[in-house]
Amino acid sequence: MEGILSLVVISLLAAFCVRWAAVRLRVPAPTRVAVIIVFVLVVGALYGEHLNG
Repeated sequence: MEGILSLVVISLLAAFCVRWAAVRLRVPAPTRVAVIIVFVLVVGALYGEHLNG
């Protein structure tokens, strides 16, 4: 349960950071949901690689 909760918190932080950086660089910012989905997919893929050893 703690892992899922920490994943949610970190994905929200990543979404904020990506959108903040996009605004600072004056490029179109992706939506918050898109960033969260990509982040969760990447973390899931890395976790799968870790399990494969």
